[in-house]
Amino acid sequence: MVYPLQLFGKEMESMKKNLLATTPGIIVVGAAIGLIAVWLQKLGNPANMGICVACFERDMAGGLGLHRAAIVQYLRPEIMGLVLGSLFAALVTREFKPRGGSAPLVRFVLGMIAAMGALVFLGCPWRAILRLAGGDGNAILGIAGLATGIWVGTLFFKKGYSLGRSNSQSVVSGALFPAIIICLLLLYLLFPQIPGEPKSGPLFYSLTGPGSQHAPFIASLGLAFIIGIIAQRSRFCTMGAFRDLFLFRYAHLFLGLAAMFAAASIANIALGDFKIGFEGQPVAHSNFLWNYLGMVTAGLAFALAGGCPGRQLFMAGEGDSDAGIFALGLLVGAAMAHNLGTASSGAGIGAYGIQATVIGFLVCLLIGFVHSKKA
Repeated sequence: MVYPLQLFGKEMESMKKNLLATTPGIIVVGAAIGLIAVWLQKLGNPANMGICVACFERDMAGGLGLHRAAIVQYLRPEIMGLVLGSLFAALVTREFKPRGGSAPLVRFVLGMIAAMGALVFLGCPWRAILRLAGGDGNAILGIAGLATGIWVGTLFFKKGYSLGRSNSQSVVSGALFPAIIICLLLLYLLFPQIPGEPKSGPLFYSLTGPGSQHAPFIASLGLAFIIGIIAQRSRFCTMGAFRDLFLFRYAHLFLGLAAMFAAASIANIALGDFKIGFEGQPVAHSNFLWNYLGMVTAGLAFALAGGCPGRQLFMAGEGDSDAGIFALGLLVGAAMAHNLGTASSGAGIGAYGIQATVIGFLVCLLIGFVHSKKA
C-alpha cells in the first residue's frame, strides 16, 4: 500500500527535477493564478469568481441540462482549459501515465459530497481565497472550515488511511477523461449561444445570473490552459498545502496559496474591486455556521480523495482515471445540489443544505474509518 505519508517523500524527490515545483516556483505559480483569476473577472466572469472549479462544474452541469437552475447554466471553457493544459504539460514532459483502479466508486461519492459541501459555502478552495482577496469576510469561515476538514483527514492519514494503490492502465483508459473534455469543447463550438435564447441545440445558456457572466471564449480557454500547464508542473494543490502544513510543518505549497491571495488582493485593490465586509458580497451569504460547516465537509472529502478540485482535474489530465472519476462525481454532485435544494444562494443556504452537509460529513467519516489500516 502507498499511504499519503509515503507520497510526501515522492513529491519531494520530483521537485529536484522541476523548477516550478521549487518554493520560488510555487510562489510564482500561485501569484500567476491569482492574477489570471482577477483578469478573468475583469473580462466578464462573476466577481470574486475568476476561477472556481465547484461553481464552474455546477454551471457545466446546468449547461448540459443536468439541473434546471436557469441562472447557472453555461459550459465553462475554463474547466476544459485546466484539463487540456495539464494534458499538454504531461505529454510534453512525458508525465502522462495512465493509472487508476483505486476505489473508483468511493472517489465518485467523495466528489459528490465535496461539490454539495462546497456549494453550501458557495465556492471551492480557490474561490474561498479569491473571495477573501476581494474583501468578502464570509470567506474567513469557509477557509477555516476547509482547514478543519483537511485536519480531520490528516487524523485518518496517521492511522494508515488509503483507498488502495492505483495500477497502470491502458492509454485509452488514461485518455478517456481528456477525451470527454474535448467532446464538451466541440459541443460548445458546434452549439454557441444564440443571443437572447436560453437554449442552443442540446446546450442550455443562462440569460441572467452568474451563468450569464463570463469572459470571452478564447480568453477563458487560453488563460485556463496556461493555469493547467503551470499547475501540473508545480503540483499546486490547496488541500495539499494544508495537509503538508498539518502533518509535516512544511509550508512549500502553502506559500503558493499565500502568493495567490496576495496577488489577487493587490490586483483587486489596484482595480478598485476590493470591497471589505460580510454583507452584500457577490454570490455569497452570511450564515457563518454553515459557511464553516459546508467547507468542513468539503475539506474532508478533498482530503480523503487526495486533492482539491483543481488538483483532481490536473491529475485527470495526466491520465489518472481515479481523479477523473472524482471530477465526474463533482459534476453530478453539483447538479444534485440544485435538483435536491441543498445549494446555497445569495439569500442563504438551500432548503436541505443542513441535511446534506451533515450526511455528507458522516459518510466521509465512515469512508475514513473503513479505509484506515489501524481503525
